[in-house]
Amino acid sequence: MTFATEPAVIPADELERRPHDIFRHHRPLAPLVRREDGVYMAIRAKDVETLATDPRTRQLETEIVFSRGVSDGPLYDFFNSSMLLSNGPLHRRRRAPFARVFALKLITEMRPRIRAIADELIEQNYTRGEMDFITDFAAPMPARVISEILGLPAADIPSFTHHVYNLARSLSSAFSRDDVPELQNSAQELSNYVRKLLDERRAQPRVDFLTACMGAVNAANEQSQVETIMQIVTLILAGSDTTRGAGAIQTSLLLQHREQWDAICKDPALIPGAVSESMRYEPAVGSFARFTLQEVEIDGWVVPPNRVLSLSTLAAMRDPQLYSDPDRFDITRGDHPRRHMIFGAGSHRCLGEALAKAELEEQLAALTQRLPQLQLAGPPPVIRGNGGIRSVRNMRVRWTLPGP
Repeated sequence: MTFATEPAVIPADELERRPHDIFRHHRPLAPLVRREDGVYMAIRAKDVETLATDPRTRQLETEIVFSRGVSDGPLYDFFNSSMLLSNGPLHRRRRAPFARVFALKLITEMRPRIRAIADELIEQNYTRGEMDFITDFAAPMPARVISEILGLPAADIPSFTHHVYNLARSLSSAFSRDDVPELQNSAQELSNYVRKLLDERRAQPRVDFLTACMGAVNAANEQSQVETIMQIVTLILAGSDTTRGAGAIQTSLLLQHREQWDAICKDPALIPGAVSESMRYEPAVGSFARFTLQEVEIDGWVVPPNRVLSLSTLAAMRDPQLYSDPDRFDITRGDHPRRHMIFGAGSHRCLGEALAKAELEEQLAALTQRLPQLQLAGPPPVIRGNGGIRSVRNMRVRWTLPGP
């Protein structure tokens, strides 16, 4: 039996201001809500898990940029050519040459270097007794790590991260037509940057990921130059932006739950649980978008074909059917699923899962050991966005310096 009524339409400002309250209210009533822009949102954990690999849906491709009036240019090339936004054999072909860079063995071997980067960033700011946590630590941390993995010059980090963080807005629920000119520019700048890097590797091959990757791409002879460029752009974006947000969010949450921060300072074995719980409680990725290929019925409610269906991790990871007392932040929680929902599912499960966990764990280890007295210097940061990549703003921290 299907329902005659449409799911509740949630005003955009309400969804932005208090998403958890909205989802908590509607979750027992229906498996779906709708945003004002017409996007359906699945808000129950069991549905988010199953729909992520449901053959009646596919990964979103160019639908979002088309809806913003974009049908050409570098921003369109990113959506049209990225492994992130492709399906089936095309997705597998684009992803395969790049998969080994994020192999667990490689990331495990990198952990000491990841920790060293975190320690270096703390040391650069230590004598000041305070810092802008996002600008001075959370943003440069993943950018430096991905630059070392890909062999990018350290001097290029400020420029490419600026454009990466701009481009990431195109994968956010807040993406609007007004953003298009700036995002076209950032997509163009990143494309030019990667093209220059690849030209340099062709002229002077090195023993690094980019050179090896070009060899694999050339051997397969299956990717155009634009595709190759956009896969590298995707890796730079994925390896920089989401971990920036997640690092700031987890530190803020722990500092707001002081007893749990202090517990980690005393027992570093709690760190993996703290990372998992922070990603659950306030995820840096609020949803994954799917596109319905046919009518999809969920407990009697229907999503029509050819619609965008947002799988809300923000809602699902506070679902009491999956987690006990889900609105309680608890780093000792024992009911996390074996595979964390934040990293997606199926063939599109996040390529950088092991890297993200390593970065978040190592930066938390560095902070709790070097700055156990760390505290927020002002209100908690503002987390914006209810879907896609969420943004985090305004987070200052301080610590006590030892006396003379």
